[in-house]
Amino acid sequence: MSQQSESFKKLVSHCKEYGFIYQSSEVYDGLAAVYDYGPNGVELKNNIKSYWWTAMTQMHENIVGIDSAIFMHPKVWKASGHVDAFNDPMVDNKQSNKRYRADQLIEGYCEKIEAKSKKDVAKAKKKFGDDFDEEQFRTTNQRIIDRTAKQADILGRMNNHLRDQDMEALKALIEELEIADPESGSKEWTDVRQFNLMFSTQLGNIAGGESKLYLRPETAQGIFVNFLNVQKTSRQKIPFGIAQIGKAFRNEIVARQFIFRMREFEQMEMQFFIKPGTQKEWFDYWKKARLDWHKGLGTDASKLRYHDHDNLAHYADAAVDIEFEFPFGFRELEGIHSRTDFDLKAHQELSGRKIQYFDPEINDSYVPYVLETSIGLDRMFLAIVSNALQEETVPDAEGKNSTRIVMKLPAPLAPVKCAILPLLKNKEELTSKAREVFDKLKLHFNCQYDEKDAIGRRYRRQDAVGTPYCVTIDFDSLEDNTVTIRDRDTLKQDRVSIDEVAAIVNDKVAMKSLFSIKETIS
Repeated sequence: MSQQSESFKKLVSHCKEYGFIYQSSEVYDGLAAVYDYGPNGVELKNNIKSYWWTAMTQMHENIVGIDSAIFMHPKVWKASGHVDAFNDPMVDNKQSNKRYRADQLIEGYCEKIEAKSKKDVAKAKKKFGDDFDEEQFRTTNQRIIDRTAKQADILGRMNNHLRDQDMEALKALIEELEIADPESGSKEWTDVRQFNLMFSTQLGNIAGGESKLYLRPETAQGIFVNFLNVQKTSRQKIPFGIAQIGKAFRNEIVARQFIFRMREFEQMEMQFFIKPGTQKEWFDYWKKARLDWHKGLGTDASKLRYHDHDNLAHYADAAVDIEFEFPFGFRELEGIHSRTDFDLKAHQELSGRKIQYFDPEINDSYVPYVLETSIGLDRMFLAIVSNALQEETVPDAEGKNSTRIVMKLPAPLAPVKCAILPLLKNKEELTSKAREVFDKLKLHFNCQYDEKDAIGRRYRRQDAVGTPYCVTIDFDSLEDNTVTIRDRDTLKQDRVSIDEVAAIVNDKVAMKSLFSIKETIS
C-alpha cells in the first residue's frame, strides 16, 4: 500500500473513531457512498458553513441568502438542460461486471504516468538536497518532458471526445491505452454510453396529471428561479449576489474516495448577477477572493492551485477550479464560473415570463449575466480534516518523547472550543468547581466537560478532536480561583484567573479572527 493510501486509510478510521463521520445505515452493512456526520462532525460542518456564510452575506452588503426547496417544478430541469444533457460517460467491464466512468478511467491512466514523474522528482531531490530545483528538473529531464506531453495529448483528446459527446471515440481511446479493470485486470469493455445523473420520483397532480419529479442535482437553479423575488424584496441593485447552502443529489456511476464524491451531498453556492460586458472583471475578482477565503484558514499555499477548464460547459465563457491536494492528489474543491445569461434566459423562454432587471442608470432592461462560485461542503470538510490531522513527537509528563495524534483545525472551526477537566474525578470539590467553570464558559462557546481517565489521556483525546484549549481545575483552583489553560498547538500551559478564560479562548476561536483582510464590494 502506498504512503498516500495508508494516510487516507488512517484519516477515514480517525473520522469514525472520534465521532466525525460514520457509514450510513452501518447496522445493515451500510449504503454505498452515503455517510452520516457524528457529534464532532456536525459541529465542524456547521462551523464551515458559518465561515462561508459570514464571508458571503455578512462581509458583503450586496449579497443576501435564501433557502430554496429541494423539490422543484420539472420544467426547471428542462430549462437548465439537466434533463437532456446532465450525463456522465459510463462503461462496464464484461468480466467483472463493474461499472466505471470512462473519463475517470482515462484520468487514472494519466495519474499513473504522473506518479512515475513524481518518483523521479523525489529521487532527484534526495540526490541533490537543498540545491534541487524541481521546476528546472521537470523542464529539462527528457523522460518527464515526454510523459507530460503524453498526458496532455491523452487528456486533450478525451476532452474533445467529451465535448463532442463521441462515445465511440472514448471507448477507442480506452482500448488504445490498454486500460484494464482495476478489479479483474480484464480489458474487455462494453460500449461507452451516457448515464443521466438525476434521481427521479413521482408526485401526484401537477398541471392535472402525474408527472416526474427530480431530486435537485444542484442548488443553483433555486437561486435563478427566485431572482426577481429576491431582487425586489431585498431592493438590490446590480451587481448583487444570492447565496445558498443546501443538499443536492446525484446518482454517481462510481462514488469513491470517502466523502469526496457522494450521492447525497451539500453545496455552498453564490450566484452574482452583473451587467453584461463586465463578466471578465468580476471573474477575476471572485477568482482571487475565493482563493483568499481558503488561505484565510491558514492552508499551506502549496496545497492550493488554480486549474483552468479545458472543456467549457455550453453556457460558460470562462471557468476555473480551485484544487486542493487531498491525500489522493490534487482534486477540484471549488469552481468559479462565468455562466453568461444562459440560466435566466432559459427560464424566461420556457416559463414565458419576463425575467429581467431594469437598470435605472441606463433606463433600460436586460437579462443579467451571472458569476458563480460553487463549493462542495463535504469536500471542504475532507480538505480541512486531511490538512489538520497530524502525527507528531512531543514530550510527555516525564519529559520523555511520545507520539500524539492531533487535529490542528483552525480554532474557529473546531467542534469543541474548550475542554474543562477536573484533575481528579473522585474528588467532589474538584468536580464541583469544574462544573461551575463549565457552566460559566458554555454561554460563550461550545465546551466539553471530561473527567474520565488520567489527565494525560484526556489531553490526548482532546488533541485528537482538535480542541484548541484545555482548562484544568486542581486543588490550587479552590484556593486562588485560578486554572491551568493548555494550548493545543504549542502545548504551553499558563496559570490564569477563571475570570480571564472566556476572553483568552474567545480571542482565538471567534470567527472574526479568520477575517484579517476585510474586503467588501459594492
